[in-house]
Amino acid sequence: MLSGVLVNSGAIIVGSLLGIILRNITEEMKDTVTKGIGLGVIVLGIQMAIQTRSFIVIIISLCIGAMLGEWFGIEEGMNRLGLFLETRFARSGSNFAEGFVTASLIFVIGSMGIIGSIESGVSSSHATLYTKSVMDGFMSIMLTASLGAGVLFSSIPIFIYQGTIVLAASVLVRLIPPELMTELMGEISAIGGIMICGIGINILKISYIRVSNFLPGILIMILVMCVQYFL
Repeated sequence: MLSGVLVNSGAIIVGSLLGIILRNITEEMKDTVTKGIGLGVIVLGIQMAIQTRSFIVIIISLCIGAMLGEWFGIEEGMNRLGLFLETRFARSGSNFAEGFVTASLIFVIGSMGIIGSIESGVSSSHATLYTKSVMDGFMSIMLTASLGAGVLFSSIPIFIYQGTIVLAASVLVRLIPPELMTELMGEISAIGGIMICGIGINILKISYIRVSNFLPGILIMILVMCVQYFL
């Protein structure tokens, strides 16, 4: 059942190790490739975001989610975890924490991870997660070369996050009406796309958005849509 999740995490690890080997590539190349990743992430986010059919629900969910995220200090917590790992596994002065947080967000947020995990849990079909693994593997090479070994440790939250969805989907599929599940997948993709745009902006250093603090918005949106469906 967790084969797809294991392959995805493994692809990130392998890609990160290759990125460490290639860490001596020129700064100009790292900068250009990283900006290319940033541009690609923004385009992906836009492509996902325009799928929404309930833009007002998305905005409300993002705002409420942001307030909860700021209250709980999700972004700060992820940074503290990254810094803790940095003190254990990275040299002083490196950007280990940035690599860990950035890669975790890029690999975690997205329709492919959610839909692929649900497919694995519902039908034991891992095709979507295998495709995502190829994409994440190549992206982790350049992220590691640019941001350091913190990217490798992002495989841990990826495994936990996607593995939890797989296990939950195998149970919840028996409880949620198929039409509601289809609608939820579209809106999860849309709200995730907006967050991915924020990640791209951070990668390009246009501004700094605490994207992690928007994550509760996904749960808020699911709750609102379930209430709408059953009322």
